[in-house]
Amino acid sequence: MTRPMTDLDLKRELFMQCDAFIENRLVSIQKVIAEIRESLTAESKSSAGDKHETGRAMLQLEREKAGKQLAEIEKLKQYLGKVDISKTSKIIGLGSVVYTDQANYFISISAGELYLKDQKFFAIAPNTPIGLLLIRKKVNEHFSFRNQDFEILKII
Repeated sequence: MTRPMTDLDLKRELFMQCDAFIENRLVSIQKVIAEIRESLTAESKSSAGDKHETGRAMLQLEREKAGKQLAEIEKLKQYLGKVDISKTSKIIGLGSVVYTDQANYFISISAGELYLKDQKFFAIAPNTPIGLLLIRKKVNEHFSFRNQDFEILKII
């Protein structure tokens, strides 16, 4: 028989899903960078001329854009590393799991919807619009977001 999921198990699972989100983005951007590198190599072997230069310039721009995305992913990874899931508090902060009467949230990084058993959670960063409304709130407090009223029911 499996034991019931503890609050720490829940946080650990949500954290791992956020980590997987980052890893998937990292793999995909590394693939794009490799494809650009391959295209640049192919471009330098092709004939010279205006078309060739335009193609190389476009690829350089794509590589720059991919490099910025890679830097953002690295920042996300570092930020997720600051999330301490072992801590619990009566006040919402980084690493909190928040249940409201409208939706459930994991305060960590912006990773979208996460699913755990039969529950849906939104992984949000504390500096997002709804994250800013949640931070420092306690159970039974209310807030409004996009013309909807929320009540905080539980904080883990």
